[in-house]
This record gives sequence, structure tokens and C-alpha cells, in this order.
Amino acid sequence: MAKESPFASLNRDYQHYLKLEKGLSGHTLDAYTRDIANYLDFIFAIQKVHDPAGISLRHIEDYLLELTETGFAPATIARNISSIRGFHLFLILEGHTTANPAQLVRLPKKALKLPEVLNPEQVSRMIEAVCSAEASSRTPLRDKAILELLYATGMRVSELTALDLSQLYPEIGFVRVFGKGSKERLIPAGAQAFEAVSNYTEQERADLVKPTADTGNAVFLNVRGGRLSRVSIWQLVKKAARLAGVNAPVYPHAFRHSFATHLLEGGADLRSVQQMLGHVSINTTEIYTHVDRSFLQQVYRDFHPRG
Repeated sequence: MAKESPFASLNRDYQHYLKLEKGLSGHTLDAYTRDIANYLDFIFAIQKVHDPAGISLRHIEDYLLELTETGFAPATIARNISSIRGFHLFLILEGHTTANPAQLVRLPKKALKLPEVLNPEQVSRMIEAVCSAEASSRTPLRDKAILELLYATGMRVSELTALDLSQLYPEIGFVRVFGKGSKERLIPAGAQAFEAVSNYTEQERADLVKPTADTGNAVFLNVRGGRLSRVSIWQLVKKAARLAGVNAPVYPHAFRHSFATHLLEGGADLRSVQQMLGHVSINTTEIYTHVDRSFLQQVYRDFHPRG
């Protein structure tokens, strides 16, 4: 049985507080409760904080940056900020802590911060690390397939966790994903990624399937037979970075950023990258040209006689 987060009871208490003291109900109550449940999952599982008093402004900003880089709409992030501020005020009212780090929170400005990008060697080290003996994983083939597919396609974590077997087309080298607003797109994927997925589905996946778990044809399963969660992907990426000796903070979206940046560095045109990422506006994709310019400047300094 999965260990319950020490924050689970606090979230239940907060839900009762919103319902009874604040008079919230229906979709509003559900939205605020869901916001805090996801926030606390991140704080506990990713940031490894086990006490409300240990939550800092940096922890909150990291969570909001993750939401921003995942592609949540500004209105959704603004609501999350409101939810988090209200939750921390509740913690003070209930005597769980005396400080409210959320009162200083501001909406993260994504455009002011270039995305974190791994270099190809770091990506390779992380992929190999999850299969190493040191990883002590019960599902090394699954873990490798996840990282291979994230890097090969640049898909969002939410798209990866929702992936079904019927969306894989290894014979033509494409993966079909459903992005925001259920918009469908086809993304090419290389032989290495499909080989990793094939090794997992043929050698490990059958052992993960449970008759009691209603997961349909989900590609990636957890050890209880359920569809793998976003938090599990976060944990896997953190573990892979640690084992590979990548010291900078690494989140799953770093694979998406690296996918786009490495394509542009290799000469891919911006419109093609936009289509593969599923960006509605090319303005969103253009942030990667700034990263690409840094790469070009380094090439110039390294190879031009007067660089």
C-alpha cells in the first residue's frame, strides 16, 4: 500500500475549511482542492519537504515555474497562486506554522528565464543511469523507455502519461499524441526510442498489468498496474539526474527543452519544431532561438580566428 503524504490530512482539513468557513462548493471547491493536492504532491515527493514549516518561497516558486514550463495558462497559474496563498494562511490560522512564504509570491515570468537545457552527453548519462545496478529499479526497461521517449519526441509529461499502445506507430516511426484541448499531432521518433519502448512492452509491461486495474491500453504502468502519474515521472527524472551526476535542478520539461534546442542547433527550421512541440503560436517556440543563439556564439568563439 502506498505511503500517505504527511500533508494529506491537512488538505482534507483545508477542504472542509473552504466548504464550511468560506462557503465554497461545486467546481470552485474542486479546483482549489485539486490545486493544493497537486502542490503538496510536488512539495512532498519532489522537494522532499515533510513539515509545513519547512516550505519556503523557493519551493513555491519552483512549483509555479514547473506549471509555467509545462504550459499551463496564465489564468490557471494565477488561480494556483491564489489557492497556495489561501492554504498557507489556513496553516497559520490552524497553528501549523507562523510564517506565510506565499505572500511574497509573484507570477513567474517565463520569458525572462531561458529554459534549462541538457547537453546530449547529459541526456545519454541519465538514460543509461536508470538501467544501472545503482538505480535498483524494479522497472529499468520502463524507466529507460520513458526518458528515451521524452527526449525523442519532446512531448509533455501529461501527454506521455496519457499515452496508449494504439498511439505508437513503430513501423512508420511516429507517435500520435493528444495535447491541450485534445489537439492531435504526429511526432516522429527514432529507432532507439522505439527499441526501448519495445523492450519494455515485451519484457516488463505484462508483469505490471493487474486484472483489478482499469488502465485500458496505457503504455506506462506503475507497479500496482495503474497508469503512471506525473509525480512518478518527476521522481524518475530527479533520480536519473542524481545518478548521472547532473547537479543542476532537472525537471521532466528539461527533456522537452533539450529536444527543441538540439533540433535547432542541428539546423531544423522553427516551423517544424513548432509543429512537433504542439505550440499554437510560433512566438512560444521562439524562446528556443535564444538558447540556440548562445550555442552559435560559443561555436563562433571556439572556431573563428578572431572569436
